[in-house]
Amino acid sequence: MAKKVQANKSKEGHITLKQRLAAFKNLPAFFRLIWETSHWVTITNAILRIISAMLPLALLYVGKLIIDQIILLTHNQGHAVNTHIWLLIFIEFGLALVADILNRGIYMMDGLLGDLFSNHTSIKIMEHAAILDLDQFEDSTFYDKLERARQQTQGRAILLGQIFGQVQDCITIIFLAVGMLAFNPWLILLLFVAILPSFLAESYFNEKNYALSRKETQERRELEYIRYLGASYETAKEIKMFDLSDYLIGRFRRISTQFFEAARNLSLRRASWGAAFAMLGSCGYYVAYAVIVIRTINGHLSVGDLTFLAGSFRQMRGLLEGILTRFNTVSQGAMYLRDFFDFFEIKPKILAKKDARPFPKPIKQGFTFEDVGFKYQHSERWANRHLNFTLHPGEKLALVGENGAGKTTLVKLLTRLYDPTEGRILLDGYDLKDYSLAEIRAQTGVIFQDYLRYQMSFAQNIAVGSINARNDRPRIVRAAQKSRADLLAEKLPDKYDQALGRHFNDGIELSGGEWQKIALARAYMRDGQLLILDEPTSALDIRAESEVFERFAELSEDRSAVFISHRFSTVRMADRILLLEKGEIAELGNHEELMAKGGRYAELFNLQAVGYK
Repeated sequence: MAKKVQANKSKEGHITLKQRLAAFKNLPAFFRLIWETSHWVTITNAILRIISAMLPLALLYVGKLIIDQIILLTHNQGHAVNTHIWLLIFIEFGLALVADILNRGIYMMDGLLGDLFSNHTSIKIMEHAAILDLDQFEDSTFYDKLERARQQTQGRAILLGQIFGQVQDCITIIFLAVGMLAFNPWLILLLFVAILPSFLAESYFNEKNYALSRKETQERRELEYIRYLGASYETAKEIKMFDLSDYLIGRFRRISTQFFEAARNLSLRRASWGAAFAMLGSCGYYVAYAVIVIRTINGHLSVGDLTFLAGSFRQMRGLLEGILTRFNTVSQGAMYLRDFFDFFEIKPKILAKKDARPFPKPIKQGFTFEDVGFKYQHSERWANRHLNFTLHPGEKLALVGENGAGKTTLVKLLTRLYDPTEGRILLDGYDLKDYSLAEIRAQTGVIFQDYLRYQMSFAQNIAVGSINARNDRPRIVRAAQKSRADLLAEKLPDKYDQALGRHFNDGIELSGGEWQKIALARAYMRDGQLLILDEPTSALDIRAESEVFERFAELSEDRSAVFISHRFSTVRMADRILLLEKGEIAELGNHEELMAKGGRYAELFNLQAVGYK
């Protein structure tokens, strides 16, 4: 199995020449992203670079004129041309100043555009992630694409400068080539012959580097995860108690060493071949330089021509090497762009209908599951199957069963975080898919067992339950009162404005039970017709949990409610209890009915009851 996985990784990491060329198709979309980022910064950057591209030829030509004038002055032993020389020097000085100012302006614009582009693409990733399905986030292949897309928000800011620099250098070369063609056209041909091998070598090793980087995506995610585990407030106590630091450090060292050795071997090969081809390029330059010198000695060229041609050849060589090397870098960047755009090719399956039905207010018939089944992507096992029951308006339904029985999956189906793989869910006789997705979410207050502990203020942590009401302090306070979190707020130094968590200064960390009261308040922020609590009281003691559920029953009197709990003492408060086994309904009824039946529920209840004696 391991060999098969490795083979798939190798195949994924291999990039053919055809794929490299096809990657340039990503550049038009990339340019559109740049243009969307900021019109004026893009235009300003382009204008500065075009002007800057013209200056090298102007500087070389003015330098040639200065040298020719000096030699003429020396031969004539006169002073008539002194004013002309000083004028040329002044012009060269001015051009040099303009070049320096332009370079600083370009550097500034690159930085501004890079930051704006990083922010713009990060927002686009978050916007697209927001519309994707929950089960897509639970797929490792999806996470690889997401991680690669995130990397592009930073690395592609560098690509901006490379592409703009490429265009600028091409313009400069055109001007220099025109100047050289007037003297020695064959020098340009010699130049290309000298640097072509170096270009081919760079192209080859860039392809290898890209293949290596893509192949290591999952391992690098593991490396970052180990880095987080080994040095994080959230993990510190368990790492210390279980003495895991040596294990984690050893694993990190082993994986990082593998990465280093692979990169080192590739770098050594690249450097060796690069040095050999660089020597070839130097030989080509000095052959051309020797010919220019001989022609100058023979009187075919002036000393000014010598400096102009030698300078032009040297600059063109450097520019061409830069262009060809950058060509490989840009092509590699274009291949990485595929990772960015691949993420946006992922489309959600759970879509909001344009002509969706409004959510019923109030619910009259309830939610009906008709032979509903669901299984996760790439899984052969059904998480839920053959679910047939109705959650009636105002009914309190408890879900019980062992871990992995499918309780949370059922809740996610009810809230349309998942769509059934088979069967359908009806709301007042209509398929749940026919209703407005936004209204389904708005009419549901839900707290999952793995709720987030936001590093925000106390009030903001509650307000995320209905973020549009984040400035409605009375509503936040009422939600806190319903969950008994208001008593906690009164004990904090800054009350509802107290920062929570350790990520920022002056933050206060809460206990698990205190966090759960805040999480419960989020559910009460929603004025919805359905309340769902997925093991929200696991960190509370029995008395506190009993109080929470009693209050929950009171506050949800006119609403449908579903709650999951492993404590049967609270489950018995429900109107009906649904016992799940292996994703299917094993028993359904109220506490008395299920106890009288003497089935699996009664067995589990009695087992737990014995533990409390």
